[in-house]
Amino acid sequence: MEAKVKAGLWAQMALRLADMAGQPGMVLRKGDPDSGGILCVLRGREGCVVLSQARDGEGRPAWMRGTGPAPVPEPVAEAYVERQVKRDPDLWVLEFETPDLQPPFEAKIL
Repeated sequence: MEAKVKAGLWAQMALRLADMAGQPGMVLRKGDPDSGGILCVLRGREGCVVLSQARDGEGRPAWMRGTGPAPVPEPVAEAYVERQVKRDPDLWVLEFETPDLQPPFEAKIL
């Protein structure tokens, strides 16, 4: 099993990668800096996708589309984020402007 990167450090890395790719990103909500989970809201021309941290079958970091396989309207994505934050107040929420709805960081999507 891979070592886990602290959430605050991972968020900084993701924002830096987005900036380098010319895709604006921001922290919408700070969670626990050490062990908080992360949600990434991707906003594009077709709508929004919310990615949630997960692990694949072998325990490696991965992401799943919390809002489903197709883009959703902004209010649906916001409602999903609100529900998740109520369940886990340590969550970080990052937002990225990505025209193609692809994350600006390396991500295995389940």
